[in-house]
Amino acid sequence: MNQIDPAATAWLLTSTALVLLMTPGLAIFYGGMVRNTGVLNMIMMSFIAIPLVTVSWLLVGYSLAFSGSGADGLIGDLTHVGMLGIGPDTVHGSVPELLFATFQLSFAIITAALVSGAIADRAKFAAWVVFVPVWACL
Repeated sequence: MNQIDPAATAWLLTSTALVLLMTPGLAIFYGGMVRNTGVLNMIMMSFIAIPLVTVSWLLVGYSLAFSGSGADGLIGDLTHVGMLGIGPDTVHGSVPELLFATFQLSFAIITAALVSGAIADRAKFAAWVVFVPVWACL
C-alpha cells in the first residue's frame, strides 16, 4: 500500500492554490482586452467556469480521465462517477486522491477560462454556460 508523502502533499496543495489564483488574474486580463461594453461579460465568463467545471469534473470528468481504461485506453470508464470510491484515505501515487483530483480540477478550470479569450466579445453568456460543462467533459 502506498504511503502519503507529506512533502509531496504540501507542494501539491501549494500548486493547486497557485493555479486557482490564475483564474481571477485571467479574468482581469481578458476584461482589459475587450471593449467597455464587454468587460463584465468577459469577467463573468472566467468566473462562471469555476463552478461549472467543478460540478462536471466531480460528476464525470475525473472518472473519464483517470479511471480504468475503456475504449482501448482512449477514455476511462465510469467507475469513479460522482467520486464514488474515493475518500480521505485513498491514495494516488504518494498523495491523497482527493487532492490529486483537485489539482487536476484546477487545470481544467483555467483551461476552460482560457478558451473564453478566443471568443471575447463574440459569444453570449448563456451560450457559454451551456458550452463549458460539455467542453470540460469532452
